[in-house]
Amino acid sequence: MVSVRGSVVDVQFGKDLPPINSVLRAGADDRIVIEVMTQLDASRVRGIALTPTQGLARGMAVRDTGGPLKAPVGKAIISRMFDVFGNAIDRMPAPVDVQWRSIHRAPPLLSERSTHSQVFETGIKAIDVLVPLERGGKAGMFGGAGVGKTVLLTEMIHNMIGHEKGISVFCGIGERCREGEELYSAMKEAGVLKNMVMVYGQMNEPPGSRFRVGETALAMCEYFRDDEHRDVLLLIDNVFRFIQAGMEVSGLMGQMPSRLGYQPTMGTELSGLEERIANTHAGAITSIQAVYVPADDMTDPAAVHVFSHLSASIVLSRKRASEGLYPAVELLQSSSKMATAAIVGERHYALAQEVRKTLARYEDLKDIIAMLGMEQLSPEDRMAAGRARRLERFLTQPFFTTEQFSGIKGKTVSLKDSLDGCERILHDEFKDYPESALYMIGAISEAKKPAPASKPAPAPPAAGGVAKPVPAKKEPVKAGGAKADPAPPGLGKEEPSKAKPAHEGPTKVEPTKVEPAKTEPTKAEPTKTEPTKTEAGAEEPKSAEPTKAETAKAEPTKTEPAKTEAGAVEPKAAEPAKAEPTAEATPAPESKRAA
Repeated sequence: MVSVRGSVVDVQFGKDLPPINSVLRAGADDRIVIEVMTQLDASRVRGIALTPTQGLARGMAVRDTGGPLKAPVGKAIISRMFDVFGNAIDRMPAPVDVQWRSIHRAPPLLSERSTHSQVFETGIKAIDVLVPLERGGKAGMFGGAGVGKTVLLTEMIHNMIGHEKGISVFCGIGERCREGEELYSAMKEAGVLKNMVMVYGQMNEPPGSRFRVGETALAMCEYFRDDEHRDVLLLIDNVFRFIQAGMEVSGLMGQMPSRLGYQPTMGTELSGLEERIANTHAGAITSIQAVYVPADDMTDPAAVHVFSHLSASIVLSRKRASEGLYPAVELLQSSSKMATAAIVGERHYALAQEVRKTLARYEDLKDIIAMLGMEQLSPEDRMAAGRARRLERFLTQPFFTTEQFSGIKGKTVSLKDSLDGCERILHDEFKDYPESALYMIGAISEAKKPAPASKPAPAPPAAGGVAKPVPAKKEPVKAGGAKADPAPPGLGKEEPSKAKPAHEGPTKVEPTKVEPAKTEPTKAEPTKTEPTKTEAGAEEPKSAEPTKAETAKAEPTKTEPAKTEAGAVEPKAAEPAKAEPTAEATPAPESKRAA
């Protein structure tokens, strides 16, 4: 050992320098692993430590293993979890009856590759309709932090491992250890671990370990494809961490960085990993990769280099995630090479194009809607905007992996149901449905139309038949214009007579109709009028009993207080001053007509 600078180690050999990518071991029990990265001169090599370097010192002996880093392959590795060195990390005994193969291999030749294209269904509506994946191809999910890359990747594992006959290999590069443990527990609980292999080099590992863990997973995938002739599903989380680890290694080696600090060999390193994921005559490796995009910048060199290797690009939008539209797939920016009429069929292609056209038109109208509102749009544009909003809600979907957080049961939707739903929405079959009826459902048949608002029920009729409007109650008037007190109940009823005011002249008086549902207060009997004496002392003859109206009219008449049955005495009317009798004081003609 000549020098130790962090993870960079210089080693001097007397003769026969080890080749590039050879593994060296040092320390107690050979626990420190070093990979040769470059030869400095005829006697010295420089390597990167794949393990922590605590305990290393100058002058320490180093052993050359004589070969590159190797990974275990064979049927015994299924349902197990490994690190970059092939050590089992699931607290179970190391697998037996396995072969050890180098993690460094060349990509398959073009003559060995298969050109047959077949759609790979995921059960997720937004992906199957607009961004169909290719069996044997590579798909990437691009997004910043917290937009749902790992959740979407885990949901694909749940949907596809159950009905896929092949082997699934999950490779965790530089992500959280917690996510690896949770995924292992979830897959074990779901009973799908028997067809799965997991390889982890998480963010607490040194950069050299994170840089090589992807190739360890690929060595296992190639065994199942080439030797077992089985289809393999490779899930990588996260490819950006592979590039980031290469950038750290390049900096440690003293290389001059390129734009934005990335290593000058980034394109070569990424191609060495991606080109090994291929579809051959023996089998196919289908890869789905999560790609972190720094600061949501799609022009970042890491994202741009990954784009060129993929057959499908799924872009996740932070704006859609903030609106609660999950999965937060940016439907207009996502694309797939499989979305052609020759591969997916005429109907699927036409529907996907119509959905994109509708969404693009709504995107153009958003500025007008924000400034002027929906009311200022033409009827055509208003219908297009409504269609697009219903499509956006329909392409959301509840996930099985988020049931414990959302409380909504996860759903898997077939491609046929997804296409039928989009077609019916484009034909305005759901224009009378609220947008919320299409949010977070599976097939379109689950959309429920709300019941129409019911009209308020009419008031029940009064007892005895149809309710009639009750006329305003007229109160009796006493002499002098004051309102008369109603007579107490219990008095005998007489036929009341309806009197007209004096200026209207005499008219025929009809008896007042009594409402059956409401009891009117009983009217008091008219009192008898005493004869009045004239100045000559002659008494005037008694006239017939006048009506109430006439009593109120004859102001000079002196009225005695009338006693009611209850014994109450009505108050006396104010007695006017004595005056000469006039023609108005004689009620006889009126009495005769009333009679």
